[in-house]
Amino acid sequence: MSFSYYFLLLLVAVVAALGGILGQRAMTTRRLGDAEVLAKRIVEDAQKEGLAQKKELLLQGQDEVYTQKKELENEFREREREVKNRERKLDEMGERIDARIEKSTEKERDLLRLEKELARKERALGEEELLLKSRIDAEELRLIEIAGMTREEARERILHEVESKTRHEAAKMIRQIESEALETADRKAKNILSTVMQRYAGDYVCDQTVTAVSLPSEDMKGRIIGREGRNIRALEAATGVDLIIDDTPETVILSAFSPLRRQIAKMALERLIQDGRIHPARIEDVVQKCEQEMESHVREIGEQATFDAGVHGIHPEIIKLLGQLRYRTSFTQNVLQHSLEVSALCGMMAAELGMDVKRAKRAGLLHDIGKAVDHEMEGSHALIGADIAKKYNESQEIVHAIAAHHEDQAPATSLAVLVQAADSLSGARPGARKELLENYVKRLQDLEDIATAFEGVSKAYAIQAGREIRVMVNPDLVDDDAAYLLCKDIGAKIEEKMTYPGQIRVTVIRERRAVGYAK
Repeated sequence: MSFSYYFLLLLVAVVAALGGILGQRAMTTRRLGDAEVLAKRIVEDAQKEGLAQKKELLLQGQDEVYTQKKELENEFREREREVKNRERKLDEMGERIDARIEKSTEKERDLLRLEKELARKERALGEEELLLKSRIDAEELRLIEIAGMTREEARERILHEVESKTRHEAAKMIRQIESEALETADRKAKNILSTVMQRYAGDYVCDQTVTAVSLPSEDMKGRIIGREGRNIRALEAATGVDLIIDDTPETVILSAFSPLRRQIAKMALERLIQDGRIHPARIEDVVQKCEQEMESHVREIGEQATFDAGVHGIHPEIIKLLGQLRYRTSFTQNVLQHSLEVSALCGMMAAELGMDVKRAKRAGLLHDIGKAVDHEMEGSHALIGADIAKKYNESQEIVHAIAAHHEDQAPATSLAVLVQAADSLSGARPGARKELLENYVKRLQDLEDIATAFEGVSKAYAIQAGREIRVMVNPDLVDDDAAYLLCKDIGAKIEEKMTYPGQIRVTVIRERRAVGYAK
């Protein structure tokens, strides 16, 4: 084949290739156009979606910012409130500190002023001391020159004068301290005692034990004596009581230390007189029956006393001793009735003071139990009664109260002091006890003699049945402070020299009168 043929084929192939290339390019161009449109659409969609997300993010951010702003504002307000509270507290602390500083400054000024005053007084005291020393020296020399005394004698005399003046100053201080300390206690004690006395309604005069037996006629005395005195000897031997038959009309006196024996003898004699058969065998029989009846009667009296006082669990032997007190007297006051009074007074005062009422009543009832046997044993009835109470298992506090109610032992408990007060109150109330006229007059005279024996006393009068003594002093010899000391000295002297129930009030009266005339 020829070259042109090949060339033609080549040309055709080139043209075909170019046509394919151009077609492909056109297709590519068309595809590119579609891709650009799609890309633009995607970009636009992306932009729209981005804008939406941006707006959403912006809204979320705004919400978060608003929330954080609110939280920050709340936190700020809270911190601002705390800061204001702290500022207020600081201001208050500052004010208190300023007040304290001001007070400290005032105290410092007061201390400085006191220090200056003390320094001034110290200087003044030093000057006065020097002046006093010089005066003492001068007085010593003057006394030596005038009285012819030695220096030591003059010194003793001056010291005595200084001691007297110091004693007066001490009397002022004692009087002031006692009045302040006793004012409240005295008011409270008076209130308690007045309440107790108002609540207790006892008889003014108690029953008395009678030791005289009345006879129907004078002839009965001969029958009591009997032939050659055998009846009276038998009666005295059986009862242990002395019969006194004297000129007293229609009366026989019974004498014995034991009040119980006196009562048994009285009962037996009355029964013999009533029966009319008086001989030794009959006397022994009647006395034996009276002793048995008295023992039963005494026990009943003791049981009734414990019941009346509201005290239980007492030993039977102590109950028997309580019954015997019915026939025992003290200054004509029945001891059993006195014990019941003391028990009631102790209970009421204990209730007022917040103490154990039952224990106080028990101690008051048993405080004079020793008087039932004090005629048979040696020692004071208080210590005897304490031994009896201890023997029959009473508590230590009760035993001590019994032993201390008359100062045989120093009272160491409030119960002992309470029993003392109730005992004095029962014995000292008007009409509770009586004394012989001679003893009464002698006691009044002794009171006046003790008071008038002191220097400076002009007159003394015992009044209120010896419960008070009023002392008149010479105002030129006794001043107010010495009158106070004189009152104390007279009271101490009365306590030392005399024996008396209750207490005696000493009143010292100092009076100065000035009298003038207008003409």
